[in-house]
Amino acid sequence: MANIKSAKKRVLVTKTKTERNKSIKSAVKTSIKKVDAAVVAGDKTAADQALLDAVSTIDKAASKGVYHKNNASRKVSRLSKAVNSIA
Repeated sequence: MANIKSAKKRVLVTKTKTERNKSIKSAVKTSIKKVDAAVVAGDKTAADQALLDAVSTIDKAASKGVYHKNNASRKVSRLSKAVNSIA
């Protein structure tokens, strides 16, 4: 454990941010799985709705700095491509 006051604070702040990022990443993964499940089932309306929710979640994660903007864009692109393949 750190001895210096600022180092102790960094440990606590890092722990807090790690938990926050983990929660956000988990939410993104869950929303992506919902889109994938709808695509596999062939349900276009459910896939469209799940895609909207997933895009929103991914964009929020990118705006908070959890994902790089290009990474978020790539995820959205892949999901959109999958949903459009149903038609």
